[in-house]
Amino acid sequence: MRMLPFFLLWTLLNSTTAFSQQTANKPEREQWFMDMGLGMFIHWSVDVQLGAVISHSMAGASEQYLQRFTTELPQTFHPKKFDPEEWAVLAKLAGMQYVVFTAKHHAGFCMWDTQTTDFNVMHTPFKRDALQAVIAAFRKQGIAIGLYFSPEDFYYCYQHDIPIGRMQHPQHFPANNPGLMAYDKAQVKELLTRYGKIDIIFFDGPAEGLKEYAWELQPDIVVTRGQMRTPEQELPDQPVPGPWEACFTMGTDWQYKPTNDPQKSGTEIINMLIETRAKGGNLLLNVGPKPDGEIQTEQDALLRELALWHLANREAVAGIRPWHIIREGNIWFTCAKDSSAVYAFVSGGEAWKYGERKELVLKTLQGSSRTKVSVLGFGGQLVEYKKNFDAQVYVENTPIGLVISAVNGQRFYTNNKWPNPVVLKIEQVRYRPYTDHSTRAELEGAK
Repeated sequence: MRMLPFFLLWTLLNSTTAFSQQTANKPEREQWFMDMGLGMFIHWSVDVQLGAVISHSMAGASEQYLQRFTTELPQTFHPKKFDPEEWAVLAKLAGMQYVVFTAKHHAGFCMWDTQTTDFNVMHTPFKRDALQAVIAAFRKQGIAIGLYFSPEDFYYCYQHDIPIGRMQHPQHFPANNPGLMAYDKAQVKELLTRYGKIDIIFFDGPAEGLKEYAWELQPDIVVTRGQMRTPEQELPDQPVPGPWEACFTMGTDWQYKPTNDPQKSGTEIINMLIETRAKGGNLLLNVGPKPDGEIQTEQDALLRELALWHLANREAVAGIRPWHIIREGNIWFTCAKDSSAVYAFVSGGEAWKYGERKELVLKTLQGSSRTKVSVLGFGGQLVEYKKNFDAQVYVENTPIGLVISAVNGQRFYTNNKWPNPVVLKIEQVRYRPYTDHSTRAELEGAK
């Protein structure tokens, strides 16, 4: 009889544990996510054949349009040049440590072999589980796997006579629509039980009920949108505490847009990455493969420019944290996680030409006799074709700040006109605070 209370207590404790629900990302997984720095977003669905905005042309569309969209487009989806291993190799070169692929966008078309609906990639001439191929290719390159999933589902709404839009009708929210919630959960279960460990899930829409279910299925998964700040096409003015992710296109659209789509320059993309990391966020940079499965030439070229910059400067943007101040004027900062080094991003191009020496005064850095400065990627000994040229880095601690003299000496282009930032690694240095708030504001400047 004396064993009964202990048994009841044991049962109660275990019951409580069994029914407790995870309601947030694990802190250690959030720290892991913050280390990633850069990810590849891939928008690709059945309507890529039209070069239209992904999914959204269904919103407010006529019955005839919806009928053609849902029945005719799957009949012609056949990307004969689909090679996700090429995507993954390019992502790795560019420094992307995770991928987020559109498993299901708002249209409801599923890019995997699902049992929940015939509106999926297996019911096309392609007849291949695209998601499985993407996951295998990126895992092979050691890149973490993320899935984009829309809780809203335009095809479900179309089948159930619900007006199609984005969070404009109560039935657009799974929490208000038991049928849609069950449908979404069945799909999330497939995604999180058939493909091994999924590192990240991006719920683009009302995530209540679904993110908890995702954590139930895979407790280590990191929920980005739906749990953390994920601004699109803009950056916050100041650092954001904790994990966050900026989502940007290279051109003007997410999915492939064949016309009227000017792309950003490589320098703009690199500067965007630097600013995002200086403010503590990750950059999720989008590519929109063509209907045949190839990454469009312009975006491929931009990623290769990013890859060249990354080959020299990777340590300044991966596994780092924000410094005490995000920048001095146009010089941005990041900091090694263990505070052993500060990285200063200095404009290149016309502002600092190849083979030239430049002097800098960093007013917020306090050095010592042990302070060491190097140029990432450059050995600091020789500049090609220049005889008796002093390429050494000099550093001196002064009352007005840390004075650095360095040479931009690494040759990236034949014409020597590499337009992208040069990164200084500054070791054994401390923050030199400014108590005057107006001085700090002046240093950080206005964008």
